[in-house]
This record gives sequence, C-alpha cells and structure tokens, in this order.
Amino acid sequence: MRQVPPPLPIPTATILLAGGRGSRLHDLTAHEAKPAVFFAGRGRIVDFVMANVVRSGLDRLLVATQFAPATLHQHLPARWGRAFGRGGLVLRDGRGRYRGTADAVRRNWPQVEAWNAPEVLVLAADHVYDMDYAALVAAHRRSGAAVTVAADVIARRQAQGLGVMTTDEDGRILAFHEKPADPPAMPGRPDCALVSMGVYVFSTAWLRERLLHDCALALDFGHDLIPMAVALSEASAYRLPPSASGQSYWRDVGTLDALRRAHLDFLGAPPVCPPQPSLVADWSLGRGSVMMPGAHVPLSARLTNTIVAPGARIPPGLVVGECAVEDGRWFRRDGDTVLVTQAMLDRREAGRPFPRIVA
Repeated sequence: MRQVPPPLPIPTATILLAGGRGSRLHDLTAHEAKPAVFFAGRGRIVDFVMANVVRSGLDRLLVATQFAPATLHQHLPARWGRAFGRGGLVLRDGRGRYRGTADAVRRNWPQVEAWNAPEVLVLAADHVYDMDYAALVAAHRRSGAAVTVAADVIARRQAQGLGVMTTDEDGRILAFHEKPADPPAMPGRPDCALVSMGVYVFSTAWLRERLLHDCALALDFGHDLIPMAVALSEASAYRLPPSASGQSYWRDVGTLDALRRAHLDFLGAPPVCPPQPSLVADWSLGRGSVMMPGAHVPLSARLTNTIVAPGARIPPGLVVGECAVEDGRWFRRDGDTVLVTQAMLDRREAGRPFPRIVA
C-alpha cells in the first residue's frame, strides 16, 4: 500500500457525490444510500474512494449527500475525520435540492470558491477501485485540457449503463456517449469499450463559467457538461493505471450480481486493491456467497451465489441458489445472484411468496 503523501502543493477542491440511492441494489438500498452499503465485512462502499482521497494527499473534501444520508453523516467523520484538518471535511445534506451531478456541484459552489483552488476534482462515492488522484490531477495540469475524465477499459457488453468515449493517440476525447444502447468498441479491440469512471478534473475557471453562466440549466455531467467539453475539443481522458495487483481494478457495483462478484474478488491473493478486509471469514461463506454484518448462517444451510443481507437469520437446512424457480418465489434474483433479507425470510415462513418471479 502506498504511504500517505503530504497534501498537494497546489490545493485541489474535491467534491464527493454520495447522494445516490442505487435502486438496482433493491432491498439493500431501500433505506440506505448506495455508498453506505456494507462491503467486505464492516467496511462500506464509500470507504474505497475515501481511502483514495487520503492516500492521494487531498485535504479539502466536500461530501454532497442526498438520499438517506444519516449513515454517511455518522460514518464519514467517525472513520475518516482525523485525516482532514480543521474545516477540511465538509458534509452537505442535499435532500430535495440536487437535481443531478452538475447541479449538486453548482449548489455547493460557494465552498469551492472559498477553497480558492485552480482545479475541482469530482468523485463518485459508489465504485470500488484503487486510484492515485494526485497523479490524475498532475496529468490534467500537463494536458492543458479544461476537463479530464478518468477512464477504464471494460467488456463492451457491460458498457451500456456508462459513459463511453473514443480518443485519439494523445488522449483527447473525440466522442462521448452517455449510456449508449450499442457502445462503440475501442479501435482494434472489438469486445472492449473505454468508459468513464465518473471521476472528473475540471479547471475551476472553466467550470465556474459553465455552471453559473453558460450552462446555468445543465443538471448532469455525463449528459450535459462532458459532451460540451468534447464538442469544444477541451476534454482529455486519463487511463486508470495498474494497481498493486498488476492490473487496473474498477468496479461499478450497481447491481446485486456486480456487488457479490466484487466481494469475491477480495478473496484473491494479492488482494485486488486496498483497503483489505481484515477478517475475510467474517463475510465469506464459500460457494460464491457473502454475508453482511449482523447476519447469521448455520452450518446446515447451503447457499450458492447468495448475498445474506444485514441482520438476516438463515434457518437451519435452507437451500438457496440451486433452483431459480424456488428462489424466485421467496427471494430476489439478479443474474446469478440471490439476495436474502430478513423480511423475505419472514414472508417465506408465513407462506407469502413474491407476487412475481424476479429473473
């Protein structure tokens, strides 16, 4: 793991967008923001980006929350507050106010101005990855671009829900497509796409003009501001470098299937990226299944490709993950993954199946 560097010599205003509900995680985010969902034991998804911020030497962070913010407002200062100086960690509750990613930054612009930084780094709080933001900011400064978009290469079939781009040899973005139905392939790699990680560095002056004047009605970075910067030839891409494992690792854990698979990635040696789970046995059940804090699974149960939600108590002898039809009667399925919550177990005990089978 990298040692924590000192703060960047030229300050960077960093905004962490942590307001998303994450509806594709279904019951796990019914009353909890997606960044606050447990991951790899008692850690939370947001801890990955927070670890990146601290390791990168960034000491001015505003966290914009919105949906169900209580857990984040308690967890972030308690877990990460000591890494920031006085006034360096600011939490803003935007319930009922933010209408999009760009709008969240606009409504917090007075804090950006107060920090008097030449760049604004915008981060998403709901991805699992390891990244040195200091290197990203340095690359942005060298490029002279108004906007730099962090990018990674993924399978083309998985890119429909993301921003997909094409670049020239120098990294200048030539085209940007937000959530395309047919993602464009990378040149010479027909099965791969270059996608936005939801991590952006903006020139403060450029972003100020767009948010407050030229595009005062723009609500979203992916739909509005990034395509504008591309059209003006003012956007560049920064490819995610390899992590300690020798490969780049970035996962959008936006579905139950993706969340479970990302958990399982941390069973490897070496781990795919820090922070490492302290006690893998606390959450790994084998057979591709994971257990969240407060859950209980007896040895007589047989669970395959299952997420056991916080607080769920699995009855003895329960079999999950071996029959899609039976699973669909009582539990929620997403691809190969089955989610089991205590409410679902109670419904099963009472003989009340789901009103429809979720494939």
